[in-house]
Amino acid sequence: MSYRTSLRRAISAYDSGAHRPAFDLQEVPCLDQPPRSSKATSPPAEIEKLPLFLPLPPAEPYPIQELGPVLGDAAAAIARKVQTPDSIAAQAVLAAASLAAQAHADVLMPYGQTRPLSLYLVTVAASGDRKSTADNEALWPIRRREEAMHSIFALEHQAWCIAHAAWSAERKKIEADRKLGFDDRKFALATLGPEPEPALRPVLTSAEPTFEGLVKAWPGMPAALGVFTAEGGQFTGGHGMAQENRLRTAAGFSILWDGQPVTRLRALDGVTILRGRRLAMHLMVQPDAAAEFLADPVLRDQGLLSRVLVAAPNSIAGTRRYRMPSPDDDAPLRVYRARILSLLEAPSPISVDRAQGLQPRELRMTLEAQDLWREFYDHVEEQCGPAGELRNVRDFAAKVAEHAGRIAGVLTIVDDVNASEISATTIGRAITLADWYVAEASRLQRAARTDPKLLRAQALLDWLRSHSANEIEFRDVLRLGPAPTRTKDAAEAALAILKAHGWIDEPTGRPRRIQLLGDETS
Repeated sequence: MSYRTSLRRAISAYDSGAHRPAFDLQEVPCLDQPPRSSKATSPPAEIEKLPLFLPLPPAEPYPIQELGPVLGDAAAAIARKVQTPDSIAAQAVLAAASLAAQAHADVLMPYGQTRPLSLYLVTVAASGDRKSTADNEALWPIRRREEAMHSIFALEHQAWCIAHAAWSAERKKIEADRKLGFDDRKFALATLGPEPEPALRPVLTSAEPTFEGLVKAWPGMPAALGVFTAEGGQFTGGHGMAQENRLRTAAGFSILWDGQPVTRLRALDGVTILRGRRLAMHLMVQPDAAAEFLADPVLRDQGLLSRVLVAAPNSIAGTRRYRMPSPDDDAPLRVYRARILSLLEAPSPISVDRAQGLQPRELRMTLEAQDLWREFYDHVEEQCGPAGELRNVRDFAAKVAEHAGRIAGVLTIVDDVNASEISATTIGRAITLADWYVAEASRLQRAARTDPKLLRAQALLDWLRSHSANEIEFRDVLRLGPAPTRTKDAAEAALAILKAHGWIDEPTGRPRRIQLLGDETS
């Protein structure tokens, strides 16, 4: 009954002289109060909590034995010894093998073009997942080779200094000799020969090179290099990946992945042309830094991300009770170290003219291997259409068959450095590995696990849950919260996401406090 109707009935009853009102006085609200509902008021409904991410299905087991007896057994031994997920150990081993093999051969694809054996890999793992320890095990032969190169370099550099001093003095003598005519001077300079080339720097890997710095220094370094770091944030957050440099850096590293010559023209340095160069890459990145890198629209549109093989395993922290290393793991590690070291020590097919770089031979696929490769290519292509399962990772899926060819080439060279063709068995193993990588890319994309804002909000939610108190002061979030949310802007953004998803509330009053609503999992 409305307020106006109740008032009219009361006036009418009063005028008629009735002593009992014809209505319940409580039906007439006070003038300064809103009308009451005739129905009982229900308590406010609890805000529904929305998950920050879609449920992330567990990663498929990495097909570690498909890496072959040398790499697969070594990766399994590292995983057991270090107590790290198989995919972390496998990524580290495969990247080291790519660095060692890329100088020796290119793979001839069934469509008639050659591709380097260079692989770009990114491993996503949090601090404490022992990615650095696994990487140290896998890079042992590379570090040993760099130590040997350093010892040789010291002797070669001393010899070069002497030769260069003698050459310079002799050239000055020829140029200053007034008794020589034009033709005699030309003959004397030609007889003297070109300026002695300095010894190559004893460097195989770098953690955070800029593309400009790499191109400038590369003429004095080996033609096959690697970008390897267990702290990938150094690279993804470094100068080369700053906003103003990101596109140029991505384009440069894409050119190197393709095996194309690099041409650089600068006012001070002149023209630099690098031919026959090979670059492998393995970045081990924490989840937040990886999210920004893998979700970057510039890097995706440019095509660098489609050239990257990503693994983001589930952490096994909390299950790694201490155990003594098993002697059984020593044998496969010794075999792996010896094989990778032998590839690094083997003479590279480099041109007499150092400027021409490497001249790797072609690895052809057998007819059976080509048939398997084409079947895999068609299988993936059918799923890249508008209704296909791989439509959301179409950019990566379009290159996954090429990834399979490169992996097959690496596995072939590891098995036999002098091999001339890729067998059907090896291409089958490589296809299984490539299929795992495309499934992993699809898994991560479906769950939006590459959105850095959501990852920061999830980290803050996990931190709030770890406290027994239901309310936490905002200043404690800035002071003690997760590192990515310890600035005011980042904390505000993360709290806004949590509030919009129904996970927190902010009671009024000072100091500012954050209240966690419930403890259900997201």
